[in-house]
Amino acid sequence: MGQKDRVTWREAILLHKRGFQLYSKQCPKAFLSLGMFAVIKALSPYLSIYLSALLVNELAGRRDISRIVFLTTVTILSTFGIGLLTEGIKHWKEYENVLRWQAKDKIFINKMMEMDFADIDKAKTHELYAQIEQNQQMGGWGLAVIPKYFETGLSAVLSILGAIFLTVGMFLKKVEDPKWAIVNHPIFIVIIVAAMFGTTALSAFLSTKSNEYYSNFAKEGRFGNNIFSFFGRAVTDKRRAIDMRMYNQQDICKYYFTTYNVFGIGAKMSKMAWGICGILNALSSAVSFIFQCFIYIFVCLKAWAGAFGVGSVTQYIGAVTALFLAVENLLQIMGYMKNNTKFLKTVFEFLDIPNQMYQGSLTIEKRSDYKYEIEFRNVSFCYPGSGIWALKNVNLVFQIGERLAIVGENGSGKTTFIKLLCRLYDPQEGQILLNGIDIRKYNYKEYISIFSVVFQDFQLLSASLGENIAAGAYYNKEMAEKCLRNAGFEERLKQMPNGLATNIYKEFDQKGVEISGGEAQKIALARALYKDAPFIILDEPTAALDPVAEQEVYEKFNEITGDKTAIYISHRLSSCKFCDKIAVFHKGSIVEYGSHQELVRNKESKYYQLWSAQAQYYTN
Repeated sequence: MGQKDRVTWREAILLHKRGFQLYSKQCPKAFLSLGMFAVIKALSPYLSIYLSALLVNELAGRRDISRIVFLTTVTILSTFGIGLLTEGIKHWKEYENVLRWQAKDKIFINKMMEMDFADIDKAKTHELYAQIEQNQQMGGWGLAVIPKYFETGLSAVLSILGAIFLTVGMFLKKVEDPKWAIVNHPIFIVIIVAAMFGTTALSAFLSTKSNEYYSNFAKEGRFGNNIFSFFGRAVTDKRRAIDMRMYNQQDICKYYFTTYNVFGIGAKMSKMAWGICGILNALSSAVSFIFQCFIYIFVCLKAWAGAFGVGSVTQYIGAVTALFLAVENLLQIMGYMKNNTKFLKTVFEFLDIPNQMYQGSLTIEKRSDYKYEIEFRNVSFCYPGSGIWALKNVNLVFQIGERLAIVGENGSGKTTFIKLLCRLYDPQEGQILLNGIDIRKYNYKEYISIFSVVFQDFQLLSASLGENIAAGAYYNKEMAEKCLRNAGFEERLKQMPNGLATNIYKEFDQKGVEISGGEAQKIALARALYKDAPFIILDEPTAALDPVAEQEVYEKFNEITGDKTAIYISHRLSSCKFCDKIAVFHKGSIVEYGSHQELVRNKESKYYQLWSAQAQYYTN
């Protein structure tokens, strides 16, 4: 581990404290159950040890039958009561444990939902999250292990306190026989205690060191997990089945799966387990055994010399053993916390990604007539870290109720233009105005609510058809069916076994219906219509449709959009004839603007070049 990677105790404690506060805020009852279980797990053994010692001393001493009956009754009742209470709290803890895992995931889900889209769009953000997931799956590192540390650490501290209470008499009771007076000497006691603490600390250190080797293996482990997850399951992936069969891709999958299997026999992880890690864990256990020898020697020596009775031997051996095992557990947890700190750094690097986009506060006027005018005024935009302008000095006013087509070659800035319009990004230069006001001043959630968008890479959920249309669990059935009809899905809807209640895809329902790419696109169109927003944006909405279905959508285009403002991105220029105006993008700028008839007349125009390039395949 390099100097820059070293973790200080202060850093480890502060990060785990922050993780605990963040985690427990999401599920306070889960940590309460963990705490109560730790208390009873830590202290209940000492009651049994104490009562057993009293009973043995009585049997070895006066043998008072009434006291024996009393102690036996108390021992039985307390054992039964504690057992019943322990099981009850254990079941509560297990119930809360399920909710706790959901709460942990919720922390990251909430962050994703609150994060600026510009950061969600970055590969680094998803790499960070993938690291967090892999660290958790491989060794439980990161936030996931904090509840375990909390429970074990609290139990260890309470065990130490309980054991001290029961063992203090062992050191205070003196041997009266002069031959064994050395046992009473403070230096002898200090040597014995130091030996016990020394072996305990050494055992904990060896265990922690073994844990550190595994934690340092995390990067290679994540890579191995990625290889396993991808190549190990690629053969069974239905989406890859045709390519697998046609190109025998199982051979390359087998090669990667076996060559880079970092967890297999003979791999580095296996060698570590058999080698250094195994040796360290074995030494840790051996040192613990030496520690137990010190306990037995000291306790039995004092009992032999007459310091206390045989019942107390049981008490002191049990209590001292528990004391130093608790100390060892506490030291191990502290060491594990230090090893876990670098994984928490990754967690908080993700959670601390700042939101830089101003959210705005102005309320957008709710208008039934959809009279919203948007203007791009000298807008320029460059993606973070790019250095190349994706858009430069774009000026455009959307006429209310207009059908606008946006065309251009790949990389000309069409999709970037839409992202800025929907305020997924903010421009570095210029302004975008809604009814004359900079869109950054409007409440962000209200602003994006006025847009319905179908992007090229849209996604549907493995849920019912109706839920996909409404993007919610509850929906207006009549409205959903109307939107599907307008999107050209009417005939397919009639074939759905349960209508709108039919599940699409089979992840959660074996009777779910698999749909084609074209059908999925129609559902996405219907979803955009169901939102009933003033602006509807269609980014290549017919790319997966056959020519007949495409023509059907075009013919219904005016009916679908009604009096809304429609923006239509397309590579198929035949669709542009259905639009009022066409904006031609080239290298991040609008180079031409007008109707199809106006633009196609100019044989020197960029639009004419694009139109002619496609038209040649349909004419002699």
